[in-house]
Amino acid sequence: MDRKTKLIVMIEDRTAKVGVIGLGYVGLPLAIHFGKSGFSVVGFDLDSVKIEKLLKGESYIKHVSIDPVTEMIEAGSFDVTSDFDRLKDVDCILICVPTPLTDKMEPDLTYLVETTETIARHFRAGQLIVLESTTYPGTTEEMVLPRLEKEGMTVGSDFFLAYSPEREDPGNENFSASNTPKVVGGITPSCLEVAQALYSCITHVVPVSSTKVAELTKLLENTFRSVNIALVNELKVLAHKMNIDLFEVIDAAATKPFGYTPFYPGPGLGGHCIPIDPFYLSWKAREYDFSTRFIHLAGEINISMPYYVIEKTVEALNRNRKSMNGSRILVLGVAYKRDVDDDRESPGYAIMKMLLEKGAEVIYNDPWIPRLRPTRKYDFQMESTPLTPETLAGTDAVIIVTDHSDYDFVDIVRHSHLVIDTRNATKGIEDAGKKIVMA
Repeated sequence: MDRKTKLIVMIEDRTAKVGVIGLGYVGLPLAIHFGKSGFSVVGFDLDSVKIEKLLKGESYIKHVSIDPVTEMIEAGSFDVTSDFDRLKDVDCILICVPTPLTDKMEPDLTYLVETTETIARHFRAGQLIVLESTTYPGTTEEMVLPRLEKEGMTVGSDFFLAYSPEREDPGNENFSASNTPKVVGGITPSCLEVAQALYSCITHVVPVSSTKVAELTKLLENTFRSVNIALVNELKVLAHKMNIDLFEVIDAAATKPFGYTPFYPGPGLGGHCIPIDPFYLSWKAREYDFSTRFIHLAGEINISMPYYVIEKTVEALNRNRKSMNGSRILVLGVAYKRDVDDDRESPGYAIMKMLLEKGAEVIYNDPWIPRLRPTRKYDFQMESTPLTPETLAGTDAVIIVTDHSDYDFVDIVRHSHLVIDTRNATKGIEDAGKKIVMA
């Protein structure tokens, strides 16, 4: 029996062991889904804090329940470790490491390169390696494959390499890895066959002709969102000048049963995907002397939105005979989206930075993020301020950055002097005192 057939048989009868490298917002849910599907799973991560928390039955991602992890660990079907020597013990290796941007907005593949080189030192014949991290077309073939090829080891017969982009949507209760179709591309037909067999165990698989197609698929999905969000963000600014409620316009347009998909404006883009992924594509496009004008324009508009929020805040304070310098401002929510504890690339940080630069005293509240963690750009050293009537009354303005469902916006408006709403969170709330400003 050749290696491909042997591995597929092991996958189908669940005797293959799955290793997941990177136990973050993508890797941990993926490990859980494979564990629930009957596989023995080993989770790898360099962060010892994550390992300790999982072993103690504590979740470090609020929207991911620790219960299935604890059940799997107790049953002996899930193990977590920072010992990468154990990579040789697993049959399928899934790479879920960060792929951020540098300060110059260029791909930073440091984590991926280091992970690939670690795998190269420990992997063996007969294994499947799948990259899930978002990256530019050609990464799997041009960067990962050469580092894995060893003397006498041939891809497609001795080992198998594929790309399958993650499609996690943190906080989405309707879709998860178990009911979201999985796009899969292999370096060779045999690689695709093995990877397709693996992912078919947890969800419907969409096979494509190459790893490049799979890589570009992910970038198209998020560039589509970035461009459309930029469109409604730009229209929001225009609608404010025209004294038109753009959210009402969007809801009306959404009644059209064909040819339209609703997107909603906000204070800017956040998360690890939409603010970053399009720039991976635009960077790669330069290799072909091609300018991705839509991507750059969308990026400019979305990056400008925190500045617009500050502009509207300054105007609103002026109407209240207040200057930004010396005002006490409460930023409501720093997570990049509702009901998650993910603050990566959050526009809330850019807003806080500009407020501080203009002399404001800044505090924040976020029930999902009790303490601000250092990020690639910011290190605020702040803790969430309790949201009480006294806190609200003691501020000159409240800026709604994230519309968590925990928030009682009626109560927030009642006790505040001024509310800058970037999310349409105060829709339908009586505003007799003219406290609410849409931004």
